[in-house]
Amino acid sequence: MVVLFGLGAQAALAADVSIEGALTEELREALTGGSLLVEQSKAEAAPSPQELVSSAQADYQRLLAVLYDRGYFGGVITIKLDGREAAQVPPVSPPQNVQRAVISVDPGPQFRFGQARIAPVAPGTELPEEFASGQTASLGAMRDATSAGIDGWRDAGHAKARLARQDIIARHPDRTINADLTLAPGPRLRFGPLTVQGNTDVRTDRIIEIAGLPSGQTYSPQELERAATRLRRTGTFRSVAMIEAETAGPDQTLPITVQLTEQPPRRFGFGAELSSLEGLTLSTFWLHRNLLGGAERLRIEGEIKGIGGESGGEDYRLAARFERPATFNEDTNFYTLAEIEQLDEVAFFSRQATIEAGIERIASDNRRYRFGLGLRRGQTRDAFGENTYTLFLVPLGVTFDYRDRALNATSGYYANAEITPFLAIDGAANGVRSYADLRAYRTFGDTRPITLAVRGQLGSVAGPGLSSAPADFLFYSGGGGTVRGQPYQALGVDLGGGNIVGGRSFVGLSAEVRVKTTGALGFVGFVDAGYIGSGEFPDGSGDWHSGAGVGIRYDTGIGPIRLDVAVPTSGPEADSNFQVYIGIGQAF
Repeated sequence: MVVLFGLGAQAALAADVSIEGALTEELREALTGGSLLVEQSKAEAAPSPQELVSSAQADYQRLLAVLYDRGYFGGVITIKLDGREAAQVPPVSPPQNVQRAVISVDPGPQFRFGQARIAPVAPGTELPEEFASGQTASLGAMRDATSAGIDGWRDAGHAKARLARQDIIARHPDRTINADLTLAPGPRLRFGPLTVQGNTDVRTDRIIEIAGLPSGQTYSPQELERAATRLRRTGTFRSVAMIEAETAGPDQTLPITVQLTEQPPRRFGFGAELSSLEGLTLSTFWLHRNLLGGAERLRIEGEIKGIGGESGGEDYRLAARFERPATFNEDTNFYTLAEIEQLDEVAFFSRQATIEAGIERIASDNRRYRFGLGLRRGQTRDAFGENTYTLFLVPLGVTFDYRDRALNATSGYYANAEITPFLAIDGAANGVRSYADLRAYRTFGDTRPITLAVRGQLGSVAGPGLSSAPADFLFYSGGGGTVRGQPYQALGVDLGGGNIVGGRSFVGLSAEVRVKTTGALGFVGFVDAGYIGSGEFPDGSGDWHSGAGVGIRYDTGIGPIRLDVAVPTSGPEADSNFQVYIGIGQAF
């Protein structure tokens, strides 16, 4: 079998390249991918004869490495340019033209490990299964075994572990490789001082405080990565590199240098989302990444919803949030926020102002916990009449985010739970508002993957009765965030006479099948359902409604552009028209 790559007649200097030999399909593909000649044959601009000669001479070593990596240690490679061995062509006087290049490979027999030994290894080190007697003797298996051995010692505090000796003997008569790898763990080290380089506006003492590198403790690559992660998640730095000293310092300590590049301190952004019923939503923000010189963040954002919509009037929101990283300890952030909001909805109207302060504990890259204290002053109007209230709030929250990507997840799960006890100073009764959002994703197939995404939402207001609960604490269902196809906040508690108020309990269920086609396009089919009840918890006495539809996704690399068309399938508004939703990112 011959694999032929042609450039056509687009240039006189173009050369046809073929790979010949008794090769398996897998080996042929690997050799094709490792050849510079093949790569040049696919280029739009035809290479010069000198470039072809250089690539051919480099291919001997490249293709030999491919053979070695797959256990072929007795291979023979010839590369001929118009019948002349490439190794014999002087690069300084190449031929005037090269029309054909033939790569001939005789891989010879595949070798296996006779002896596969690496020592000493740290307790608990897991070596690759491929590095064992009887397995294919590949260089990759030896490299992986060496890396695993060194990483095992580094995890135990031996930061300067290295490969001290390698004895590799090929026994051609029985086609085996005996590999004897010897590691030098070196001394067990402790973290030395952290030196900061590259910062201009962020203070050095704050960088050391945020990094939280445990100087004096046993060296750990995981702790080193955690220190880098803490600096990156501030958003203040464009790049963070933790550099270990070449040699140990006094008292078996290892000095560490962090090399930083700072981001521009200010950033501005905006967004938009369109729904045929809810209208246009516009949002914008201004961000300062280093307000006081210690990587503090100030974000001011505003939003207008319902522009040109049929879901009540226009809603307004203006908020400011200040965050200080590494407060109390390196994994706890302090925040304060102030927010004013007006909601002009179909079933109620409210204005409220909130101030809040609290902490966020970052347990890992995937887990966060929140605790705050706040004060809210609000004015509401609904079917029960007008009310003015003042509440003391204790917002608590936890987020588990194990998705592979936030805007276009294909695997993993996401869970967010919020519990807010509130003490009524006036105008309401004491109670607790809770809300949970659970999402899971799984993908099947590789060529045209199909992703199944499911979501469940659960809400409750416990304590005050329906008439005494703050109107903006109650739940509604319908619209882009709950049940697509249903009018916005179409489902509530029907008091009779056309009067609708929010419910004290809410359940939302959604399922999507996302099909990725060739290129950037994808298609989605979905079904949503929602429940609203007057009781504190869903007891089945409330009402359900549902919607279903299809959508198109265009992947931008950052997140997909989303277009969904949905219709109601059950509930009080089942005869309503279809709804259209446009936004960035998946619906959930």
